[in-house]
Amino acid sequence: MTRPSSNAWDSRTSRWATRMALALGLPLAVFLVFLLAVSTDNTGQPSPFFAWLYWINFVVAGVLLLVVLALGLRLGWRLHKRRFGSRLLFKLAAVFALVGVLPGVVIYTVSYQFVARSIETWFDVKVEGALSAGLNLGRTTLNVLQNDLQSKARNLSVQIADDPTLLSPLSMEQLRQQLGLQQITVFDGNGTVLVTAGGNPFSLVPDLPGPNSMRQLRTMGSIADIEGGDDGASQTPQTLKLRVVISLPTRHFVLPGHGRYLQLIQNVPQAISSSALEVQRAYGEYQERALGREGLKRMYISTLTLTLFLAVFLAVLLAVVLGNQLAKPLLLLADGMKAVAEGDLRQKPNFQRNDELGVLVRSFNAMTNQLAEARAQVQFNHDALEASRAYLQSVLDNLSTGVLVLGSDQRLALANPSATRLLRAPLQGLIGQPLNQHPSLQALAQTIADAFTSLDEQDNAGPSPHWLQQIEYPLPGSDATITLLARGARLALPGQPASVVVFDDISEVISAQRSLAWAEVARRLAHEIKNPLTPIQLSAERLQMKLAAKLEGADRDMLQRSTTTIVNQVQAMQHMVNDFRDYARLPAGKPEAMNLNALIQDVLNLYTSLPAHDGASPEEKPQVRADLAADLPHILGNATQLRQVIHNLLQNAIDAVAAQPQRKVRIRTEALPTPSGAALRVRLSVSDNGPGFSDKILNRAFEPYVTSKPRGTGLGLAVVKKIAEEHHARIEIQNLQSEGSVCGARVSLIFPGLAQQHSVDAPQRQA
Repeated sequence: MTRPSSNAWDSRTSRWATRMALALGLPLAVFLVFLLAVSTDNTGQPSPFFAWLYWINFVVAGVLLLVVLALGLRLGWRLHKRRFGSRLLFKLAAVFALVGVLPGVVIYTVSYQFVARSIETWFDVKVEGALSAGLNLGRTTLNVLQNDLQSKARNLSVQIADDPTLLSPLSMEQLRQQLGLQQITVFDGNGTVLVTAGGNPFSLVPDLPGPNSMRQLRTMGSIADIEGGDDGASQTPQTLKLRVVISLPTRHFVLPGHGRYLQLIQNVPQAISSSALEVQRAYGEYQERALGREGLKRMYISTLTLTLFLAVFLAVLLAVVLGNQLAKPLLLLADGMKAVAEGDLRQKPNFQRNDELGVLVRSFNAMTNQLAEARAQVQFNHDALEASRAYLQSVLDNLSTGVLVLGSDQRLALANPSATRLLRAPLQGLIGQPLNQHPSLQALAQTIADAFTSLDEQDNAGPSPHWLQQIEYPLPGSDATITLLARGARLALPGQPASVVVFDDISEVISAQRSLAWAEVARRLAHEIKNPLTPIQLSAERLQMKLAAKLEGADRDMLQRSTTTIVNQVQAMQHMVNDFRDYARLPAGKPEAMNLNALIQDVLNLYTSLPAHDGASPEEKPQVRADLAADLPHILGNATQLRQVIHNLLQNAIDAVAAQPQRKVRIRTEALPTPSGAALRVRLSVSDNGPGFSDKILNRAFEPYVTSKPRGTGLGLAVVKKIAEEHHARIEIQNLQSEGSVCGARVSLIFPGLAQQHSVDAPQRQA
């Protein structure tokens, strides 16, 4: 494992410092200018978001402080580790930091005193007194106008009480113009307008007091308000108006709050209104500034503090960058020597300078390149050996033949995957243990030990002494047995005894040999037996024809039974001979493109009216169900032979379900894609819900004369397999499982399909 070089570290540090300067320095400078602009705004408080700005400034200052501390800690760590060039970097950083910090501290101290004293001079006692006097003058003027309006309201209420005819709209309008009012309104305690004059010409509803004013009016009997100023908070010119509401005297008794009220509204002159509002606004701003002067101080001081931090940060950053530039050649050379000492001979980047240090670095790199080339050649040779070993291991792992390497006391040293597959035993878990430790391998281990003992006792003068033996190996957890052809030899390894055993499953070879032998026997039996059968049958029929008319009674019946028995047995023998003949040599047929679904339909027509089996009720007769795939590709085959295959498979399935309560037989076709996807294959499968095959029958089902039927010949599946081989089809046989138990059997044939030809009008499901 190689460690990062000092040169790479310095390069990363320089790039990191530059990015930090650009990412933090420029936004921070813009942010400080923004704070200065906000802080020098004389129109109000320093900022409506003063608290947010203050805490943001605090966070930025903390981040800058952390960056400076991180750089200092990193430099301290390098000093503690005695890294080459660390002292030089420390001196440069200290010098540049002092150059940046000392002037900054002086400027910060002077600016702090200037800001503190300047802000205090902004707030003078005389200015505050003048503003207060102006505000009182405006309030006095408005109070005079309000008292005058109240006097007019009282006089007008007396006139209305003396002369009720004044409540007409025309009279009210005349009174409004006479008194110079904005609006006169008379309304009752519920807010219902009785009569009104003046007001806003664009509004049909007169301006009435609000809910709070109405409650006060019902309680006190009169109100007087100055409206429109909004306490001087608005920045737009507004017009003040005076509102006076008093209750009209009445000669009848009324409940409180149910009388009539007279409302007078008069606008304050624009000059008085503007002056009063301006004085009020100026006084409010002055008070706000007086309350916020400490905030202004904090804003300016925070800005100055952040500026100082920025100067310190840039000074330290500049110290690191310049220090790296000055110490880079020395650090590069020192780090290169340490890397070579640790075995890292990779080429270092050349230092692009023309002085002596640059020449020294390039010479050192040339030396490391030569060392690296020499070591690369050694590594190449080592890798070639490892690749050769891996290649041999890959070949061993992919062999279909099982390989076992045994040490002393038959301890297993190596086993390839094929050995595990053939023996069906966890061989990888037995590495380093005697082979006979596993129960299923004890017999095999004893056989191998005996074979090596016999080999050692023989006088083997040949170049490669070995033993060869055929072994019957029972499969673990099953009644089946496979035949292994094993070969063993001693390995000439220095210092330790070892042996190798190579074996393969030759069960299919043995089965093929049996098939060839039975085919020869069947051919000869068919030839020897078939010749006398026809004369025997003809002689029996001739005896029946000649003697039947000459005999009577019991003798005639006995003749009939005897000749019938002879004819039936001859026909049975002929049927068996035909089976022998078919198995020994199938008739050569011309293959042609054919629709497998149509052939199955033709055969199934013979099974539509199957009788009940063994005397069972008609409801219990076998149910033959067909699931035929639509658009099934055509296959190349012989219709006669394939019809025989379908008949044979269906009959075997029907015989298998004879003892089942529900007798179900299913024939199915489907199209299967090839692994490359370029063409399709056709699968024909026949399944049933019978008892299935035993393990012994399952492993030898296609051998002649292997059958589980009491009267079977054992040639049915053997003939099916031969026909399948003639059609280049693969045949598979298996038991169907359900919840761990056998629930039936299935025989499948997979034919190569003709990709461009498809069956037409094939039903999807038929029964």
